[in-house]
Formats: sequence, C-alpha cells, structure tokens
Amino acid sequence: MTPYERYSSSLEGLPLDYFPRIPIVMQFAAEYIGSNYGEFASDHRVLVEANIRCAEDFGFEQLSCISDPYRETAGFGAEIIYHKNGVPECRKPPLSHVEEIEDLLSLKAPDPEGSIRMKDRIDAVRLYKERVGEHYSILGWVEGPAALGGDLRGLSEFLMDLIDEPELCEKLMDLCLETTTRFALAQIEAGADTIGIGDAICSQISEEVYSKLIWPRQKQLMENIHTAGAKVRLHVCGQTRHLWPQMSKLPIDIFDCDHMVQLCEARSIFPKDVILAGNLDPVSDLRFGNPEQIRAKLKLCKDAAGSRFMINAGCEIPSGTPVENLKAFCAPLTP
Repeated sequence: MTPYERYSSSLEGLPLDYFPRIPIVMQFAAEYIGSNYGEFASDHRVLVEANIRCAEDFGFEQLSCISDPYRETAGFGAEIIYHKNGVPECRKPPLSHVEEIEDLLSLKAPDPEGSIRMKDRIDAVRLYKERVGEHYSILGWVEGPAALGGDLRGLSEFLMDLIDEPELCEKLMDLCLETTTRFALAQIEAGADTIGIGDAICSQISEEVYSKLIWPRQKQLMENIHTAGAKVRLHVCGQTRHLWPQMSKLPIDIFDCDHMVQLCEARSIFPKDVILAGNLDPVSDLRFGNPEQIRAKLKLCKDAAGSRFMINAGCEIPSGTPVENLKAFCAPLTP
C-alpha cells in the first residue's frame, strides 16, 4: 500500500497492513533539514521540504501544512514576528479595539489568495501535489472559530467576551467561520484531502458556553469541509473530557487526543467510526523516553482505541526528540 492508500483505507474501515502514522512535525522538521522555525513558518518551500523529508525518512502517511496559528490573523492585518527557535508571534491582536457589534459588521473575511500568509499555506498544498501527487495524504489547516476569535481579539479579552459580551462573540465567530471556510475550501481546491481544525482554546471553556456558542460553528465548518469533498481532523489541545458528550456529536473523521486524556474513555464516548489519533506524551514519551517504552505505550494506545486508530502524539513532536525515538514511534504497528 502507498501511504495515501493506507490512510484512505483506514478512513473507510478497510483492512490494513499497519496503522497510519500522522504525527505533527514543525520545529523538529525544520531542524531536521538544517533550517529553523522562522523559515519553516514564513516560507512554504521550507515547510514542504521538511515534511517530505520526515515522511520519507521516518514513514508518515500524511504531509501537513500546519506551522502556527496566525495565518488567518495575518489576513486581518496583524503584524507577525518570526523567531528562529520559537513559534511566530502576533504583535497586537488586530481586533483588540473592537467594542461594538457594528464594528464587526463592517469587516469582511480576507481573501485567502490575497493574504501573503494564507496564500503561503495554499502554495504549500500546491507544492505538495506537484512533488508527491497522490502518494501521501495532504493535511490543510485552519483555526477553529473560537481559536481564531481568540487570536483576533486576544485570548483574555475573548474569554471575557464569552461571558460579558456573548452577542459580540457570536458575531465575531460568524466572521471567523466565514474566514476559515474560505481558507479551507481554497486548500481543498489546491489539493488537500483533509483539513485539520485547531481549536485549543476550547479546553478552557465550560461545556455550557461551548455547546451554545462554539459547537454550532464548529459543526458548520466541518459540514462545509465535507461538502467540498475533504475529511476533517479535529485537534484540541489540553483536557477536553468535559466537552466530549457534545463534541462527540460533531461530524469528525479523526479526533486528536492529547496525552492527558484516556483513549479508552474517548473510545466509549465518540462514535465507533471516528478514528482516534494519539496519544503519547510528546515530552516525557517522545523527547525523553526510549524506543522500548515508546513501542510499549503505542501498543496500549492501539488496544484502547481499537481498529479505528492512527498513530500520533498528544501534540507536535518536540524539537530535540532523538531520531531513534521517532523511528520507533513510526515503526509499523499491525492492527
């Protein structure tokens, strides 16, 4: 099987030779090819080269376009500062000044092809297709409605708005939904077969607020992606157990489980056709563990998740992870 055939067969519930490997690599990948995080996040050619080299050398089924959370934020005019050894920084949230709903109604979602940073991610998808065709799955990426709202307003301001200004938040997230939908569809048109949705701020939000304000917009975004012909991979860092009863009703294809949650519990709550990806601790297991421990923990993950499983860490593979550890992580694991 080719990597893409293995990935798509897993999604369809067909027999597999071994489970797909879909780890997220960013700074690790950049450094693996002798580059750095700043170049990886600012130049799609570095991102593509780094991901392809890692996929070839370690054995991944999926190539990712993720680099940082500020692609859409830059589309709204935010100044992004790049760091050689760290995540890009948004100097000032572009909508931190907004006080009235009318201020939001006058704003338009940015054109993905007209924003330098959004277009750079689309160009990454195009370059993947040019270089590897259908050999690997290609993962596009967007921010979820809440995550983008926090990026545009500032996290503290957004969390306060959810309580004090829910109508303002709803209008803001409607704008976010339009933005991320346009961005997702542009990546799908360029060749992405799956769209990852990052909505990490949800781990800090109550079930009541999540269910009322955020869940409906996540659902609409996922339906928009499915209508365009792509799959959905939801990535919410942190402890999200309190949201699972509602989150499990979303039309998710792949759910990334962070390391602090229990795969066996996720398996009991999420529909049986949802693939669980996870969930080794990126630091204690991948960065500071050893190959034998990694393989043993992966087998426990497989047993907990069952046949609807893909190999992933709780979040990205950290910089400094020993090569032998990542090779052990990606060694074929049979169903």
